Amino acid sequence: MKRTERLKLIRDLIKTKKIASQEELIEELSVIGCGVTQSTISRDIKQLNLVKVRNSLQEEYYALSSKYQVDPQFNIGKIKFKFKENVLSVDLSNNIIVVKTNSGEAQGVAAVIDGSNFEEILGTVAGDDTIICVSNSEDNAKKILKFFQQL
Repeated sequence: MKRTERLKLIRDLIKTKKIASQEELIEELSVIGCGVTQSTISRDIKQLNLVKVRNSLQEEYYALSSKYQVDPQFNIGKIKFKFKENVLSVDLSNNIIVVKTNSGEAQGVAAVIDGSNFEEILGTVAGDDTIICVSNSEDNAKKILKFFQQL
């Protein structure tokens, strides 16, 4: 199998399944008849610019890169710190989470939320002291709200 074909298979797998490790990816590829080594997978992950993301249930898995490429473990600590220092309240309306912050802190808190790569959050809009987080569904908005409240 050509490398371009394998990369397309990997992209398709990453889009449809939550693959948490290189070993899982190797297994999934072997099921569909594509045997590869760990070193090949490592190079493919780098070539595809895959990143590990974390959802609101704290499950970690590979995803296609977004503009925010940071270590999820680092961002969980950073988001906890930002929330503890700057967030006054978190509320919900349908699929929108409203985060109230100290004056002047909304932009920084929103940047940390965006940088955390939550798959459930489509995007954020920040003013001076208010952030609107738009979730991809009402159920996921409730999960994110619960996660934010636990910080």
